[in-house]
Amino acid sequence: VQLVESGGGLVQPGGSLRLSCATSGFISRYYVIGWFRQAPGKEREGVSSISNSDESTYYADSAKGRFTISRDNAKSTVYLQMNSLKPEDTGVYYCAVRWTNGMATMPRYRDYSYWGQGTQVTVSS
Repeated sequence: VQLVESGGGLVQPGGSLRLSCATSGFISRYYVIGWFRQAPGKEREGVSSISNSDESTYYADSAKGRFTISRDNAKSTVYLQMNSLKPEDTGVYYCAVRWTNGMATMPRYRDYSYWGQGTQVTVSS
């Protein structure tokens, strides 16, 4: 099982980034992909998730209206489009997989089995 994030970088407030999570070697037909972020000195927090069993999606309050999670099955990749970025969005963003045929819910760290290495997002002028 492998998850590889990419797409992070430095962006000005109000800008946009699209993060990618390339997946491979999955051992279950049904799963949820979650995006998390961790700011310096803070705990890792869930941002968004998407289920491949019913295509449901979930967004944390901080992401609603600004972030969009999507998937490209042909490329085995999940994306997180982030618009109207704020300095408080700064952190390392991780994708992770949860083996479940359930719907997407608030991502919780302990529910996810495999993680990517993370990609840094910095929002600053």
